[in-house]
Amino acid sequence: MAFRKEKRQILLLPEQKRELALRRIKTKYKNWICMHKATMNQNDGEHWLEVFKNKRSSQIWKLLNMSSTRPQMQSQLNGVAEKYWITFYEDRYFGGRSYDCSSDCADLNSYFSRCNSLQVHNGCWMLYEHPNFKGYQYYLRRGEYPDYQRWMGYNDSIRSCRMVPEHRGSFRMRLYERGDFGGQMMDFTDDCPNVYDRFHFNDIHSCNVQDGHWIFYEEPNYRGRQYYLRPGEYRRYSDWGAVSPRVGSLRRVAHI
Repeated sequence: MAFRKEKRQILLLPEQKRELALRRIKTKYKNWICMHKATMNQNDGEHWLEVFKNKRSSQIWKLLNMSSTRPQMQSQLNGVAEKYWITFYEDRYFGGRSYDCSSDCADLNSYFSRCNSLQVHNGCWMLYEHPNFKGYQYYLRRGEYPDYQRWMGYNDSIRSCRMVPEHRGSFRMRLYERGDFGGQMMDFTDDCPNVYDRFHFNDIHSCNVQDGHWIFYEEPNYRGRQYYLRPGEYRRYSDWGAVSPRVGSLRRVAHI
């Protein structure tokens, strides 16, 4: 099972990133080669055992392109192409213990002790500092994050995660100056890098998300603490997990 996951990961990586992944896994598959020599040409099997022995990791990718293994990998990729999928790693640059996740998880404590890098293979995700979707929030799209600063993390603690459903329709939300939908209001239908420039208020005390999924940022230009908002009514800023009413910018969650 672990080998199949690694193969999917490698195939989904950009070409320039494959070498890093190959160096990380080069020692894992010696036993797999021994077990599957019967499905390979005998000379190929001996050749790749020698490659592993001499740590010529730049050649390992060729193994995954061999005719005996490539059709199996492609069928596995087709089976997961439409799913949400994220991999957490304890160490930087995709090292250490790892955990694959494809659904919401309210408590990740039992799977890893820290998170210093990760790969988002499919879908958009929200990560949370504490269990039960509490603490700092981080919005991640598909891509590689070799250290937690790449997702604007404040520390290496990730204790829960949530998938962000794909939304193909329109986006609309209404912001209010005061709590319980009071005071001045303004509708937004697209990304806004500076809320104050458009709404003339730095503090947003309530909002109504009518369509789509959104991310609030505490500072302009999509910086600072992040907050994920699903369709619904938020009568006070604490309803979206904020510790203050400050909203500097906002962005639609778009799956690309």
